[in-house]
Amino acid sequence: MSPLVVLIAVIFVALIILAVIKGAGAHKSGQIGYPYQPAKQLFSQAERSFLGVLDQAVGSDFRVFGKVRVADVALVKTGLSKSARQGALNKIAYKHFDYVVCKSSDLSVVCAIELNDKSHGSKRAQARDELLSKVCEVIGLKLIAFPAKASYSIAEVKAQLSSALAAEAPIQATPVNENVSAAQITSQETHPK
Repeated sequence: MSPLVVLIAVIFVALIILAVIKGAGAHKSGQIGYPYQPAKQLFSQAERSFLGVLDQAVGSDFRVFGKVRVADVALVKTGLSKSARQGALNKIAYKHFDYVVCKSSDLSVVCAIELNDKSHGSKRAQARDELLSKVCEVIGLKLIAFPAKASYSIAEVKAQLSSALAAEAPIQATPVNENVSAAQITSQETHPK
């Protein structure tokens, strides 16, 4: 065998070994492509049901948005050191409000809403709820908590929302069945009369 053929074979083997090492190193460093799949639904059945109730309760002067990041509603103050600013942002970066109510005219945030199910009894959830409460207090945003249940009274939801929305615009009466279940909301939205 000629030295040139041996040299080419050695270079070829070396390139293969480098490619394998580089591929293994890329995987270890977190470069795994796009490992995503579609979520089935944005909301659970209880959250979807309550969204329908909220939409009816607030009327046309307001819009309800779901799963809004706290960091989109509460900005970190300027004038902090870089590490203090990052620490403050890290506290809220991965938290969200279940719903926010905004004025229809300019989409300014009027209040935040949490739908509390039995999972809110855990220490971790209570710490999260306390953080949201403190953030809302600091930025002057009303935070309203509703217990998750099978049906809701539109009048009761309006009453709880009225103090937050009263300064912004009157809540308009909406002719609806006073007690609404999850199945009724879904049926009303998919089969309008």
